[in-house]
Amino acid sequence: MFKVIQRSVGPASLSLLTFRVYASPKKDSPHKTSVKVNELSLYSVPEGQSKYVEEPRTPLEESISHLRRYCEPYTSWCQEMYSQTKPRMQSLVQWGLGSYEYLQNAPPGFFPRLGVIGFAAIVGLLLARGSKIKKLVYPPGFMGFAASLYYPQQAIVFVQVSGEKLYDWGLRGYIVVEDLWKNLQKPGNVKNSPGNK
Repeated sequence: MFKVIQRSVGPASLSLLTFRVYASPKKDSPHKTSVKVNELSLYSVPEGQSKYVEEPRTPLEESISHLRRYCEPYTSWCQEMYSQTKPRMQSLVQWGLGSYEYLQNAPPGFFPRLGVIGFAAIVGLLLARGSKIKKLVYPPGFMGFAASLYYPQQAIVFVQVSGEKLYDWGLRGYIVVEDLWKNLQKPGNVKNSPGNK
């Protein structure tokens, strides 16, 4: 086995060597005069005037051009949507990787707590039979209650933030309803005028 490796490495290593080659003119060749750059035919300007003639388009080129013009709004829309969703997807992937690493190195007692919270959600689904509103309220409520038993500090912060948001939404809704009520009560309103009854 050693001989095979030695024979295969030897010729391959010779190809990695570099050599310098020095060229010298032959002594018996006649001396030629050097040619200037502007005398070369490569750099000479052609005599006469050239005229650009555009070739007529083939039917295939016409159909491809028509297809490109037809698809251009859709491709620009797709590029715009891609540029808008790319940062969101990257943040979602980062969140997923962070969650995966957290679950790989979970603190002790995390999975039993997670099981109790999930069981509370299932109990909420079982108790919410028949009503769609109960199905929307009971499972998150039971999960929140079970989670607040294990994580009281985070539950307090969550309740404070969500309470402020609910208060803001309620206040906005109250203002909108009040404006609508005032607009309906105006005497110049078309709906309330006596001629439209």
